[in-house]
Amino acid sequence: MQAMLVRLSTPARLALMAQFLRFGVVGVAGFAVDTATVYASRATLGLYGAGVLAFLVAATANWALNRIWTFRGQGEGPMHRQWAMFLAANSLGFVLNRGTYFVLVTVSLLCADNPVIAVAAGSLAGMFANFNLSRKLVFR
Repeated sequence: MQAMLVRLSTPARLALMAQFLRFGVVGVAGFAVDTATVYASRATLGLYGAGVLAFLVAATANWALNRIWTFRGQGEGPMHRQWAMFLAANSLGFVLNRGTYFVLVTVSLLCADNPVIAVAAGSLAGMFANFNLSRKLVFR
């Protein structure tokens, strides 16, 4: 078992794992921003409008943190272009994330009353797609 772990622990894989962990930490910060925005805006915008606004705010925060920490020194072009590319590349993650959120707040009274549950489920649903798309398209 130890020999197998040594073979699997190549420098490239360890670097990828470290990058994924940083991405996850940024995701936790984004989750906090996402949740705070939903709770702050749901009375005005309703749960669906708050969900869309919260995704845009959290995605922007995640892009900024990923740019300066997770993928530091990677990616090219003007910041506004990279931000737009980040949002576009993560559109699949958006569908998974907000699709899960919308379904849960629609069908579950628990999630409608406590949208943090739906935000968390959506974040997990989109995480792997967002990481791969960010690495391969935005911060390459």
